[in-house]
This record gives sequence, structure tokens and C-alpha cells, in this order.
Amino acid sequence: MENIVKKFDISTETGNIRPLKIGHINDSFIIESKNPGEPSYFLQKINHHIFKDVEGLQRNIQLVTDHLRKKLSERGETDLDNKVLRLVPTKDGKLYYKDEKGEYWRIYINIENTHSYDVINPELAYKAGVAFGDFQCMLSDIDTKQLIETIPDFHNMEFRLQQFRDAVKDNAAGRLAETQWMADEIEKRAEEMCAPERLYREGKLVKRINHCDTKVNNMLFDKNDNVTAIVDLDTVMPGFVLSDFGDFMRTGANTGAEDDANLDNIGINLDIFEAYTKGYLAKATFLSPIELEYLAFGAKLLSYMQTVRFYTDYLNGDTYYKIGFPEHNWQRTKAQFKLLQSQEENFGKMQAIVLKYK
Repeated sequence: MENIVKKFDISTETGNIRPLKIGHINDSFIIESKNPGEPSYFLQKINHHIFKDVEGLQRNIQLVTDHLRKKLSERGETDLDNKVLRLVPTKDGKLYYKDEKGEYWRIYINIENTHSYDVINPELAYKAGVAFGDFQCMLSDIDTKQLIETIPDFHNMEFRLQQFRDAVKDNAAGRLAETQWMADEIEKRAEEMCAPERLYREGKLVKRINHCDTKVNNMLFDKNDNVTAIVDLDTVMPGFVLSDFGDFMRTGANTGAEDDANLDNIGINLDIFEAYTKGYLAKATFLSPIELEYLAFGAKLLSYMQTVRFYTDYLNGDTYYKIGFPEHNWQRTKAQFKLLQSQEENFGKMQAIVLKYK
């Protein structure tokens, strides 16, 4: 590990390297400094099986973080390395290092004295909305053609449905017969849920730079519970803003867990929905009328999409998501579908909240 660190342009003398148990995709480590007061660093082994174009991935992150620093600097903000991730180049000027085993590594300056949350209240949801709205607003003037899709078709509903239909046809794990009702529920909603892709082809809905993983634990808070920085930028790429909005609601505004065994626990938390929407729309001043019209729909879309993805993996024999027990993906599927049903029942209220703050 020390040999890898030495490939990067780090000015301080490094000390202990300790692993972090965060995330499910990349392996992460903190590189401590030997000298008090000097910065620490954040080392990651990039999962190149998921992010196949590592050079494009790193270029995306560099472009976005440079743009964010420029926008914050123009506002007169300082201490930017604690507000925006900064990549540390290798000694030969690259944004990553490929070792002799074919593994890819990168280093960021570590943003210290922060914490994150997995579960939030309305006050934190409002702050999260402000942060993600501001994040998207600052990036709204970037030409999307400058960025690659780090995971192609990641939030493309038509693509996810094709994967699902292939899984139904193959029935590789022999699980279709007992769960056919779920396949029927998915097909019943398929045309409605593909509306954003159709609107995009018609030129009515645009793609912008999205985070594409807007969970609350992908933002760092300071000791006063103010958002310091948005992190985990691997999936920053072109997409529909309603997807980012919806993904936060799928995770942050769910009264239950993503894989809750007790479906009675699951529903849309309208207090968190409203708080986040209020904060988000205070900053997302770039939205077009059709984006505002479909914003609440984004919550339904992402819950539906995740239902489809979990169920597809279940039909395929659990080949993508890590599972804790044999029926884990089926439990996840049912939990996401219950959230979708709650959002459908409360959709009028969700739309009214968006109209209230637009």
C-alpha cells in the first residue's frame, strides 16, 4: 500500500494507512499524516469492473470539482478543499495509478472533522435539499457532452425494463411462477414510467449534470450540522434532474428500510418530502416548467426503477446485488414496491408541495 501512495504527488510525510468500512463498490482508506496539523488523504481502489472507463471517470470528477471550486471562489468562499473534493495527481500528472495487478487507485485530500447521516429529520432534509439544489445549479451550465456516462444507461428506465423482460423470459433461477404478480405490476406501470425517455427524444426534457446517487450519506456535515461537501462523485454524469430528486426521496423520505421485512413500516414521509423540496427549490432556480411538472414523478420513478432492478436480479439468481440471505432481493423488491404504492397514494400531496415552493 505504501508503494501505491508513493506514486502520488503528496507533499507531507505519510503515516498509518487504515481501511474504512464505507460504500459497497470501492475499497477506501485514510492515509494519516506523521506530522500534526498536516492534511490527511483519502485513498480508494476504484472498482473497474463497474466503472470500466477509469480515465473517463476521473476526467468527469476533475471537470466537475474544478467547476464547483470556480463557482464557489466567484462567490468569495474560501477553504475550498473542505468544501469540494480535490484529486491528488500522480507524480507523472495522471488522475489515477494503475498497479502491476491491473488495479486502479486514486487519492483525494481528506475532508476532516465531518460526519454523515443515514437517517434524517426534516431539518436535515431541508439542508440536504439546499445542498443538492445548489450542487445542480452550479453545474447547470456545463455542456453535458464533456462528460461520459460512467455507468451507461444507469437511470434509463427503458433499458432497465429490457433487462427485466430478458430475466422474465429466461427465468434462470426458476422463481417466476411464484412471483408472477410482481411481474404483472411492473408491466402495468411500464408505459407511464418511460415517459421521461420519450420526452427527451421529443426534445421536451433535457439532460443535465446529475449526482445520480443522492443519498443523504453522500454529503458531509460539520459540527453544527451544516452541509460541508457533497462526495462520492463516481456517478456524476448526464441525466434527468427528476432522477436525482427522486433518488433522495426513495432513500431519505422512506419511513422504513430499503429491505424492510415488515412492509407496514414503509411509506412516504411527507414531512421530509416537503422539507427537502423546499430547500431544493430554493436553489434549483434553473429548472424548466416541464422539469418542475415531473419533479414529484421522479420519486415514483426511482422507487419503481429500484423495484425492477431488485426483482430482475432475483429472477436472474442474485448475480448483481450482494445478498444477506437467499430471499434478500425478493424482500428488497417487495419493500420498494410498497414505497412506490405509498407514493402513488400520496402523489397529489407530493405535487401540491412542489407547486407550493416552485
